[in-house]
Amino acid sequence: MTLASLISFLKSKESIIFNAIIALLTVGGQQLFSFFAFSCPCSPTDNLRYGLAFLGVPALLLFIVGIVFNDNTWRLFMGTTYDVSIQEISSQSLLIKYKLLCFVLGNILGRSLVAPFTWLAVTLLNGAYYTCAASEYANVQRYDILKTMSVEDRRRTLAQFPCPQLVLSNFTRVREEVVLELKYQSQVTGWLLVAFVAVLFFTVLCVGRCCSPLTYLHLRYWTSYVNNEQALFEQAVDQHSRISALENIKKFFGFSPGSTKVSEIRIPSRMDWKAISGLDLIKAVNQDYCHYSLLHSWADEDIGDGKMVAIDLEQTTVVPPPVPIPVPSISITS
Repeated sequence: MTLASLISFLKSKESIIFNAIIALLTVGGQQLFSFFAFSCPCSPTDNLRYGLAFLGVPALLLFIVGIVFNDNTWRLFMGTTYDVSIQEISSQSLLIKYKLLCFVLGNILGRSLVAPFTWLAVTLLNGAYYTCAASEYANVQRYDILKTMSVEDRRRTLAQFPCPQLVLSNFTRVREEVVLELKYQSQVTGWLLVAFVAVLFFTVLCVGRCCSPLTYLHLRYWTSYVNNEQALFEQAVDQHSRISALENIKKFFGFSPGSTKVSEIRIPSRMDWKAISGLDLIKAVNQDYCHYSLLHSWADEDIGDGKMVAIDLEQTTVVPPPVPIPVPSISITS
């Protein structure tokens, strides 16, 4: 397999590779988080809150981060379609439009759920969080040593099971069996979650492909076109904004940055400095155009040429000061 074919293969599997990387990073982060941050309080009621917080809150945060950092999210919420009259839109075009919107929305949710589901699956397979959260609610009816205790004492004793240093010696065997059972429940739940997500992903993928208005090759072409267009658009955005900013700066100072042939410069007035000083907030000029900064607003105004000063680069070149030559010390002996 040549390098070009390998790159082409990896590019065609970009989505799968991206999801795999996110899952691996989530697994690594969960292991580090468990090692450095997780410490069960081993106290009634607090165990449940603490364990559920460590299970649910990171998963929720990962889901929100996945939504926020997906470019398609903001394209969907902030973008507008081309305005055409209702008479020109056929029912078939509307159907294709809504199907593609559902496809994009499903892609956003699918990518955003990779990290949360990975976090939940790994934490359940680890068993530590579930053991902490469910320890005081474990089924211990078969242990005679716990039957004679009151409900409050039993809950307090069970809540201490995740912390072996707090358990009395006569409860050591019971603690080991209860902890093993809780880890068994946690790991079974984790594998069931993995199986459920796998079946759900396969089902949604099949239904989405069957209901897609595009054929398989047409869908691949559309995906490739959108990716290439986005890459070229980013390059054009950078070049266009650089040229526009360069023209505004040239109008303010009278020369372009980096130019080696500068014959004159512009001396900005106090009003000029005042006009461009402040926060660069976008400003709508009319329905179609806007100013992106204070310098942009200043450059678009009908102003005078300002004070221009001719210069000579050869005379204005800053010469570095000469390096002092060390003078050796002479010692005079009598």
